[in-house]
Amino acid sequence: MTEPERRPRPRAFRLDGEQIVPPKSARPASARPQEAERAQPSMVEAQIDVFALEAETPRDFVEEEKAIEAAQKRGVLRSMLVSWGGLFVSALAGLLSLAGGMWLTNLVEDLFAHSALLGTVGLALAGAALVAALAMLAKEIVAIARQNRVARLHIALAEARRRDDIKAAREHVKELCKLYEDRPETGRARALVLEFSQQIIDGRDLVDLAERHIAHPLDAQARREIADASKRVSIVTTVSPRALLDVLFVAAQAIRLMRRIAEIYGGRPGMLGFFKLARSVGAHLAITGGLAIGDSLLQQVVGHGIAAKLSAKLGEGVLNGLLTARVGLSAMAVCRPMPFSAEKPPGVADVAPFLFGDRSSDG
Repeated sequence: MTEPERRPRPRAFRLDGEQIVPPKSARPASARPQEAERAQPSMVEAQIDVFALEAETPRDFVEEEKAIEAAQKRGVLRSMLVSWGGLFVSALAGLLSLAGGMWLTNLVEDLFAHSALLGTVGLALAGAALVAALAMLAKEIVAIARQNRVARLHIALAEARRRDDIKAAREHVKELCKLYEDRPETGRARALVLEFSQQIIDGRDLVDLAERHIAHPLDAQARREIADASKRVSIVTTVSPRALLDVLFVAAQAIRLMRRIAEIYGGRPGMLGFFKLARSVGAHLAITGGLAIGDSLLQQVVGHGIAAKLSAKLGEGVLNGLLTARVGLSAMAVCRPMPFSAEKPPGVADVAPFLFGDRSSDG
């Protein structure tokens, strides 16, 4: 056979889109249908993952948020007038006001009967006291209204994030920025968040961005306050010689800590507002069982047990520091104007690692 006869003959191929289909003579008869079926290109279309929303929202976050909202409704958002206790306090306050008014009226009349000058001075002092009382009452009402505003904003932002509602998220994020418009240190963050709200963005992502830029710096301040209070309580109760002094100091530090955290988040209460805040903090501690979500109970028990073996007073100091940190974390959760979503809620080991012998972040 000559050389030209050994050369293969040219073959024809049919083009089917991007796939080259050889002629039927070049394929085995038995495998042609199966191979032709397998050779067809398959298109994978993007599908919506129905479980993505639940996967992005951990169960711990949902349970913690339910506990926070329930605590807010039991304390901060609860109307003091629509209850038997509120009715009793209102009636008692009215009676005391009437008694004080009658006593003051008789006093001024007696002063006028004794001397016109003394009566005038007494009347002026009574007027000044009345103006001061009205100013204090107005300040108390404004503080309670601001406290309620923060709590309602928290619930609204949590709901907007859960539903991924961009319209509600924009509205409430603007309200959040307005809440801190009197704080110059938040100016840059507020401007950035408002710029994000004008862009095409999901409601969930907008709430998360607001949390990172506005709430995160406030969280850092609150965590420092909790750490400082826990350290003071643990040290003072360790060296204190009397149990009564321990109780008074722990109570004073807890009151100061709750007021300070409320002030950081923009809702510092007055006297009546503090009672509502304390009720919310107590309700949050009761709902969560006194344990912050994500903490290790075994770690706390072991840490306190080792300290107690070393010294009874040292064990009491560590325990009191733990309780103070618990109160601070509950106050932080209740006073925060938005839910923990982009970041995990802190635990005792995060804000007070020195109670467990960890000095890496101490100081």
